[in-house]
Amino acid sequence: MDNREQQIIDFIRQTGECSSKEVFDKANHSVSYATLKRILSRLISENYLSVKGQGKGTKYMISPAYEIVRPIDMEKYFGKEIDERKIQIEFNFSIIIDVLANLNVFTESELNKLNWLQQFYRRNIAQLSVKELKKEMERLAIDLSWKSSQMEGNTYSLLETERLFKEKETAAGKTKEEAIMVLNHKEAIDFIVGNPDYLYPLSVAKIEDIHSILVKELSIERNVRKRRIGISGTNYRPLDNEFQISEVLINSCQVINKKRNIFEKALLALLLISYIQPFMDGNKRTARIVSNGILINKKYCPLSFRTVDSLEYKKAMLLFYEQNNISNFKEIFINQYEFAVNTYF
Repeated sequence: MDNREQQIIDFIRQTGECSSKEVFDKANHSVSYATLKRILSRLISENYLSVKGQGKGTKYMISPAYEIVRPIDMEKYFGKEIDERKIQIEFNFSIIIDVLANLNVFTESELNKLNWLQQFYRRNIAQLSVKELKKEMERLAIDLSWKSSQMEGNTYSLLETERLFKEKETAAGKTKEEAIMVLNHKEAIDFIVGNPDYLYPLSVAKIEDIHSILVKELSIERNVRKRRIGISGTNYRPLDNEFQISEVLINSCQVINKKRNIFEKALLALLLISYIQPFMDGNKRTARIVSNGILINKKYCPLSFRTVDSLEYKKAMLLFYEQNNISNFKEIFINQYEFAVNTYF
């Protein structure tokens, strides 16, 4: 968002409902009326503004989705210590059923880019043999298993992960649990590739099944947790009531299932499973596999997250926990989709 757009947004936030003429006459900007109208249209398409009325009676107002999609400077935001940040500490029930259920989370321009990338992906895989496609999926599975594990503190390198998969050779100096975590990722990926319809429609039981694969032989409890957990780096407190956790998981599945756009489904699965933290551990791992399962089900390109900076991923997720803002996580999702399409297949 440039300075002119921000000035217009700030004016409408302060003023409330107003016409384009009121914005033109009173907002602090230096553009022609025709340019202002184009800016207003763009801000509507980006979900920053909404309108009511028609013709000369048209009124502009801040969109209910503005706080969710508005750009936030991550460096400035996390420049403050945990206790200095003004955040939503408690779980926000309405964000799922009242806001995200009724919001198109991607803008028109974002969807245009993602749809173009998907078309490019489909053209690419149409030229691959079954054997070639399987080989590329295995390559992505190695990268995803490595990166998803690394983001959770696993010290296996990418080369060590590849050797573990292909030669069944564990890495020297690593724990048995680290090898199991990586291998469990591979098993979960193989499961969703081999059963592409399994997560459609999405349900709590199916999310639990994916989680069970990911935590197999690790000292992690299965199924919806019954105790409180904390998240390092934030004062946000996930729900600690088993029945409420189950309820919001059901709500999340319903919202995701009702969405028509596959990119929205996949992004919301990534965000909401992580936000709810339904399990004692393995929540973000589960979210990444479920999200990929949604993409694979509809023959969309899966994500490896290989080039994601782990700290930036965590910050983007914390921003959703604390502010219910998806702007930076959307950027990660789009960038990783582009990377996957251009790197695999």
